Amino acid sequence: MQPPMPQPFLALVDISKMYPGVVALDHVDLSVSRGEVIALLGENGAGKSTLMRVLGGVEEPSGGIIRVDAVERRSLTVAAAIKAGVAFVHQELNLFDNLDVAGNVYIGREPVHGGPLKLIDRKRLYAQVRPLLDRLGADFAPDAPLAELSLAQRQLVEIMKALSLDARLVIMDEPTSSLTLTETGRLMRVIAGLKADGVSIIFITHRLNEVMQCADRAVVLRDGHIVGALTRAELTPAAMIRLMVGRDLKSLYVPPAAPPGDSVLDIVEAVTDTYPARAVSLSVRRGEILGLAGLVGSGRSELARAIFGVDPLRGGAIRLEGELIRIATPRAAIKHGIYLIPEDRKSSSLLLDVSVTENISLPDLASYLRFWLVNTARETENAHRQCERLKIRTPNVGTAVGSLSGGNQQKVVLAKWLSMRPKVLIFDEPTRGIDVGAKQEIYDMMRRLADGGVAILMISSDMEEVIGVSDRIAVMHEGAVSGFLDRSQFNEHNVLQLAVGHTV
Repeated sequence: MQPPMPQPFLALVDISKMYPGVVALDHVDLSVSRGEVIALLGENGAGKSTLMRVLGGVEEPSGGIIRVDAVERRSLTVAAAIKAGVAFVHQELNLFDNLDVAGNVYIGREPVHGGPLKLIDRKRLYAQVRPLLDRLGADFAPDAPLAELSLAQRQLVEIMKALSLDARLVIMDEPTSSLTLTETGRLMRVIAGLKADGVSIIFITHRLNEVMQCADRAVVLRDGHIVGALTRAELTPAAMIRLMVGRDLKSLYVPPAAPPGDSVLDIVEAVTDTYPARAVSLSVRRGEILGLAGLVGSGRSELARAIFGVDPLRGGAIRLEGELIRIATPRAAIKHGIYLIPEDRKSSSLLLDVSVTENISLPDLASYLRFWLVNTARETENAHRQCERLKIRTPNVGTAVGSLSGGNQQKVVLAKWLSMRPKVLIFDEPTRGIDVGAKQEIYDMMRRLADGGVAILMISSDMEEVIGVSDRIAVMHEGAVSGFLDRSQFNEHNVLQLAVGHTV
């Protein structure tokens, strides 16, 4: 006989949230029991973030009630949510570079001494943080400056902040988006430990294999409604995708329309600042999608930045269509038709407060000038054309890019380069933080671009993406290519073998 399910300590009942002209949440019910791991799934714009902001006291619902420990309320404040034991681990890290690890974890809650002087007691502060470091298996100290930590390590600091609040419910929004496979596995163990301690987790992710690893059930939002829930036994990628997008998605891999042509981009013994004693050589052919795999820190993004002229190339050469070229700045790369879509689109590719139109035209603004004035009619016409071509969902082309979903922001980045006839497109983590439906659209666009003769270099840490989208895979290890794989050799074992420096 199975033990009875624990009673929910928190419930959202009939929650609605309306904005002018938009119904963000429509009569949503969600309950959370002690020690339960719930995966909250849905495409970007489905209402996940709005629902979590209601739960965290950031947004006041338009209707419904929130029940905490049998006490009903119309809404929560941020302070009330924290008191109820709700803590967040945000995808967009909310940390301070000028503080150390411990200072970030306990900011505003530091132990003090010195009477009225209220000096921070660093000895006690570091002592409080060490158990959290041990719990996560972190490889840095409490006094490590945050500015010196990698993106993956910063994510662990964000998780420590939540754990330091003695939360009963931890909401994790894409917590593994910047973590290596090893660190992701460690987080899965942390979640299992929290569950065993009676802490509940709401886990928001687009990586469906992680849902199958850790979730007790999955709840799926679409267009502000809960469209279904899946028990542990029902969790399959096909079932989750069907609920999220309302249809079955085709297989990731679409073969090229024709065999790849001659080499377009040749990287010959390239050396970057990150690995000055190692060199990278690879070629990308016309009409080919070359996947570039490897562990975080293997030097993939650094290579992309050097090819695009963001960072200096310390040695080696770049050939474009057989001709030796020199790229010292992004302007030079753009002139040659080599474009980069970087990993962090918000800080490196977009002006979030500026319109879709202006973001698209910015790299090629000179072509819109007439008598030293921008021809806004041509700008707008091109923006409309690109939005239609790439199916960018925006109220209008004058909308600020920062208000769009992650998938649509990525399409805006792509739109600005497509306006300029690319020869080589470098995608660095092209679908990071993007839902499965938008991912499929990005993959389809990449294939259409390749079939149109563009050479595509795709850097990705998502194993399913690398194997499912690439025509060929190059794998990097510590600043050099450790091997190449043809499609007949594609599998996780071979990629990982090369990623750790072994041969296949």
